[in-house]
Amino acid sequence: MTRPGHVLAAAIALVSAAPASADEDTCDFCLTPDRATAERPLAIEIHSGLQFSRMALRGRADGSAEIDPQTGVKRVDANMIDLGGLSYQGHATVTGEPMRPVRIDLPHRVSLRSPDGAEAELTDFVTDLPPVAMLDENGRLEFSFGARLSSQGARGGNFRGRINIRVDYF
Repeated sequence: MTRPGHVLAAAIALVSAAPASADEDTCDFCLTPDRATAERPLAIEIHSGLQFSRMALRGRADGSAEIDPQTGVKRVDANMIDLGGLSYQGHATVTGEPMRPVRIDLPHRVSLRSPDGAEAELTDFVTDLPPVAMLDENGRLEFSFGARLSSQGARGGNFRGRINIRVDYF
């Protein structure tokens, strides 16, 4: 029979034991007083997603449209008809440690689905960010993004999907 006092002491010893490392400076998950206060965690807030509005296929072939991240202008290819309506680029704000460079990764591809099972795809994501994006003196960075929407199987629909954006300190 194990006594509760011995199990608790062993658990406390295991929790407080730090992993041994030959090079203490390479420990990414170790928190020292300097490291714990030196960096604010990054956060991203999406103010608006991509909106392609209303379009139609010209025939039985697939078509595509793209939204420019700087202007929000929608361009359609020869197999797509722009039926009007409000279209706009996505817009987000990143917050974190002031004056730190950040890397913002958009996906290569996002699958979209309509309630009736039709599918479309977002690809060719672009942003209005400079080559090295940096948080300002207040720890903020606003950016816009666009992408290409392509139909699949020459089917239309009210498409929805999630764009996972990853943000890390550079």
